[in-house]
Amino acid sequence: MDELDAELEARLAEAHERTRTRGRNDVADYILLRASNDQLRAEAVARLLEEFMAAAGEANREGAGLMLERTNSHRFQVGNSTMVGERLTLRAGVRALTVEAGWPRTPRDGIVRGGGLACARVPHFGDRTAGDELLLTQATEAAAPRWLIVEEGARARVELAAERVRGHVARLLEAK
Repeated sequence: MDELDAELEARLAEAHERTRTRGRNDVADYILLRASNDQLRAEAVARLLEEFMAAAGEANREGAGLMLERTNSHRFQVGNSTMVGERLTLRAGVRALTVEAGWPRTPRDGIVRGGGLACARVPHFGDRTAGDELLLTQATEAAAPRWLIVEEGARARVELAAERVRGHVARLLEAK
């Protein structure tokens, strides 16, 4: 956890305690919901990046020679909103595959459109058509959040599968 997340967590805990002692249970419940959602988001972002790292590791064991670079506290734009999260870059020569995943942290950052908890992008440097945009959703409280592929004009969204992740890494290596 970086300093921004630690500071935000401390302030939320302080605000929760203050609102609860003042009898503002509605606000206290909201603060607990936000903290719970932030934990779900962070875990889902970590799982997404781990899937791409695992696919890169498989390729490297077969001799691909991919270089990996991970960045925390990364900011990126999705529409008019700013997402804050992590970035993973896989490099094969001059080509690169980047995975950016996060969510708005402050009100001025904006919102996640489409009813999602977080957003992610998977662009291929030099191949705009190969990328994906993802939306983290949670159908029910009992179900784990899942990353869905957002396709322009498509009504139904498809869950991101491990095969698609491996396909992104394979496409990066094809262009090498």
